[in-house]
Amino acid sequence: MGFLKLFVASLLVSLFLFQLSQAANPTQLSDTGIVDQHKSTPIKIDCGQACAARCKLSKRPNLCNRACGTCCGRCNCVPSGTSGNSESCACYANMTTHGNIKKCP
Repeated sequence: MGFLKLFVASLLVSLFLFQLSQAANPTQLSDTGIVDQHKSTPIKIDCGQACAARCKLSKRPNLCNRACGTCCGRCNCVPSGTSGNSESCACYANMTTHGNIKKCP
């Protein structure tokens, strides 16, 4: 029983220290896009240009641009390249339609 209490206490202390270190070092990229370290406000990206680059090889560019624009507007980020690279923008990659189909191209 004593070992369990010690383990839980050390886990809580380590989580607290981790959170404290994250607060001291602001990140460059968040789930909502690029953040200015000095102002800590999201910098709006040009969704039109980002989506044009993302959809340039699409078979249905109008549909791709419309879906990408919606996703970019909500997430303020678009993964690089024409497909894949979803790890760079988790919000964009995880957005789905009402039918649970991936929304963003």
